[in-house]
Amino acid sequence: MGRVAAPRFQPTHPAATRILVGMSSKQPADETPVRRIDRILTFMSLGVIVLSVGCFFALLIADAAGLQAEDFGRGAWPIIATIPMFGLPVGFVLIFALLIMSMIRRGRASDRPS
Repeated sequence: MGRVAAPRFQPTHPAATRILVGMSSKQPADETPVRRIDRILTFMSLGVIVLSVGCFFALLIADAAGLQAEDFGRGAWPIIATIPMFGLPVGFVLIFALLIMSMIRRGRASDRPS
């Protein structure tokens, strides 16, 4: 038996043709450039969140390994326990700031005449 080819989408309306052509012929110059502060915020938020989640899992693993409550009060454990409490909210605020800055940048870019 021969294979039947799937029907291809053929737009019949001129506006649909313009939309499809416009979507596929987007040039890299049409993109808004990524600023240095955007990259810094991205990597800062990623680093803070990864560090916080890593500390959280370290606490879970240490508890499962049998450390007692007194053991968490000595050494590096108080710092490891504190990092997720502050790191996750700070990471969220950094992502939120990045989102707002990105929306403002794209809004300004769309207002500029091409």
